Amino acid sequence: MTNTGFSARPATRRGVLLVPAGVAMLAGLDAALLLIGVPAPVTTDRLPDVHGMLMVLGFVGTLVCLERAVALARPLGYLAPGLLGAGGLLLLAPVPLAVGRTGLLLGMLAMTLLYVPLWRRQRDDAVLVQALGAVLGAGAAAMWLGGADMALLVPWLAGFLVLTIAGERLELARLAMGPTAGPTLVLLSVGLIVATVASLLWPDAGYPLLGLALATLTGWLVAHDVAWRTVRRAGLTRFMAASMLAGYFWLLVAAGTWMLHGSALSGAAYDVVIHATFLGFTISMIMAHAPVILPAVLRRPLPYRTVLWAPLVLLHTSLALRLWLGDALDVHVAWQVGGAANVLALLSFFALAAWSVLTAARRPSTVVVKEKAA
Repeated sequence: MTNTGFSARPATRRGVLLVPAGVAMLAGLDAALLLIGVPAPVTTDRLPDVHGMLMVLGFVGTLVCLERAVALARPLGYLAPGLLGAGGLLLLAPVPLAVGRTGLLLGMLAMTLLYVPLWRRQRDDAVLVQALGAVLGAGAAAMWLGGADMALLVPWLAGFLVLTIAGERLELARLAMGPTAGPTLVLLSVGLIVATVASLLWPDAGYPLLGLALATLTGWLVAHDVAWRTVRRAGLTRFMAASMLAGYFWLLVAAGTWMLHGSALSGAAYDVVIHATFLGFTISMIMAHAPVILPAVLRRPLPYRTVLWAPLVLLHTSLALRLWLGDALDVHVAWQVGGAANVLALLSFFALAAWSVLTAARRPSTVVVKEKAA
C-alpha cells in the first residue's frame, strides 16, 4: 500500500506534545541510574522520588493519550496528553510536588473522559477495556496526590497499562481472536480491577488474587494473540510478534511473583514485579507497536530496519540479568549492570526510531508498506 501523503503541519503539532513525554523519559531514566547507585548525568533529591510516575504517566501515559487523541480526531482530545505532559514537567520544576501530582491527576481524568466519545462512536469492547484501564490510572494519580506510598500504587498503574495494551491488541487482532473475544476480555478486565481494589483493602489475600487475575488475563491474551503464528514470518511482522511474546512472558513473571510472594512492597520481589511489568511487558509492547502507531500519530513513516532488534534483545537480556542474577541470586553487580543496560536499551531504541523517521523524511518520495499488525 503506497502512501506519500504525510503532512508536515500535523506532525509538528503532535511532535510538540511528544516533547514533554521525551523529557519525562530522559528524567525517569536518569532517576533509574541514581536508584541503582551508578553515575547519572543529573543528580537531584527529587528525581528518585518521582521516577515511577515520570515513566508510567509522564512518558507512557502521554504517548497513549496522544494516540487516543489522534483516533478521536477532535481538538479537545489533545487536552489529555497536554495535561499529562505538563504534569510530568512540573514534577521536575522547582514548584511544590503537589502541583505536578495535580497535573497528572487532571491529565488522567481527561484521558478517562476522552474514551466517552470514542465509546459513543463505536460501542466497542476494546474501547471499554481501555477506559477501565484509564480509571485505574486516574485512581493511582488520585492516591498519589493524597500521599499514598508509591509501592501501593503499583497494582493500579500496572492495571492501567495492561488493560490499555490488552484493548489495543483486541483492536488490532480482533478477527483472529474470534467473536467472543471482546466480552471475554471485558470480564477478565473487571476481574483484574476487583483484584486491584482487593490488594489495597485486604493485601494478604488481595495480592495473590491479583497475581491470579493477571496470570489468567495474560494467559488468555497469549492463547488468542496471532503473535504465535506471525513470529514465523519475516521482517517487521516477526519483530512485532517476538516483542509481544517476550512482553507476555515478563507479565507472567510479575503475576507469578505476586501469587508466590504476596504484597511484595519492597526488596527483590518488588523489583521483579515493577520491572517485569513496566520494562519487560510495557516497553516491549511499545517497541512492538511503534512502527505501526508512530506513523499514524506523527504522519511520518517509520520504516522497519533490522537494527531495531539490537535494543529489543538488549532489553530482555539485561532484564534477565537484573532480575535473575541480581534479584533472585542477590548478585549486586549484576543488578547494577542489568539496570544500566535497561537504560541503554530504551535510549538506543528511541534514538534508532528517531533516526529512521528523520532519514525516511529526507527522501523525496517515501513509499510506506503498511503491514498487518502482528
